[in-house]
Amino acid sequence: MTETITASAARRTALAAQGFADARPSGPPGRRHLAKVLSRVQLLQLDSVNVAVRAHYMPVFSRLGAYDPALVDDAAWSHSTRKPRLMVEYWAHEASLIPMADWPLLQWRMRRYEHRYINHLRRLTKDSPGLIDDVLATVKELGPVGAGTLEAALGGSTPRAKGGWWNRSDVKHACEWLFAVGELTTGTRKGFQRLYDLPERVIPAEIRNAAPVDDDEAARRLTLRAAVAHGIGTEKDLRDYYRLEPKRSQQAVAELVEAGLLEAVTVQGWRHQAYRHVDARTPRKVSGRALLCPFDPLIWERDRTERIFDFRYRIEIYVPEPQRIYGYYVFPFLLDGELVGRVDLKSDRAAGVLRVQGAFAEPGVDTARVTAELAAELRTMADWLQLDDVRMGERGDLAGALATAL
Repeated sequence: MTETITASAARRTALAAQGFADARPSGPPGRRHLAKVLSRVQLLQLDSVNVAVRAHYMPVFSRLGAYDPALVDDAAWSHSTRKPRLMVEYWAHEASLIPMADWPLLQWRMRRYEHRYINHLRRLTKDSPGLIDDVLATVKELGPVGAGTLEAALGGSTPRAKGGWWNRSDVKHACEWLFAVGELTTGTRKGFQRLYDLPERVIPAEIRNAAPVDDDEAARRLTLRAAVAHGIGTEKDLRDYYRLEPKRSQQAVAELVEAGLLEAVTVQGWRHQAYRHVDARTPRKVSGRALLCPFDPLIWERDRTERIFDFRYRIEIYVPEPQRIYGYYVFPFLLDGELVGRVDLKSDRAAGVLRVQGAFAEPGVDTARVTAELAAELRTMADWLQLDDVRMGERGDLAGALATAL
């Protein structure tokens, strides 16, 4: 018989696994604090939207409070003997920063992409013979280098397909294919532009040359990392973290249970079997506050968010404005282990203002306390983003009280 736990205990387990049961550092967060966050969340998702703050910076702020973003930049895109590079970019959940040591665990995906996009490669090589070799040779000569510079170096007139914004030059297509199959990686970024480089100039030799990891073993290790990040979750939750195939994920979970690394448990109110990491802890209570960006690993799987927090959350970027319920780029607000509200945020960098375009409370919350804590966290976020003020718009049932508090 499996152990039965309450939904509240499962929620506290999930929060502790993600680092929300710990107090923020009393002093300026450093590299050690970042490494601890990464050991819990396992990866930071990248996203191009910059309406408030880039997605990969925000989860660190949510857990540590105000920190120097250069801490993430240095760990992701620079290397020195004193400060070795901690992370590398690849497709994990989506485009992500992953620990450098996890690079070999995703080589199965590189092989899959090589097979999946073989027809795309054939078209590229048919339309632009020698392009792949030319791109690699030019990156070797110029890297780290952007696709635009590569295109200019290779002649500046590669064919462009007609159509929507997703149609890019063949040079860019070649770079993305080479990135997907692991023959290029991100050397650094300039702004948010990816500058490509050869893996041998980014990934340490001992990692690059490590013994190959077979697909089943990689799935087990990635599933175990997902379980560390979740604390507790269904097989589908664990599978989604690294976007594994269902059959391979199910096999990995079964084998990890047999090995004693996962425990099958029943969570009251959950329809599906849950699995808890053997080292997961369940604190008696979770205190503190945090704003969560749409790509925070605590909430990026929306069905899980609704199941754990009774909080329905959808990103509305692609919803026409008149049809949006809460706003364009909405941050849920976590307070003492519950999602108690949400705010639609925009960084108006020209005016030096963090704009709260809408503020909404969840049913049944103590709105006075939520308002006070939310106002304080918005001030902390504005200071971190080096914005001078926080200004409240008119939308939402918290708008008036929050405007007063601010």
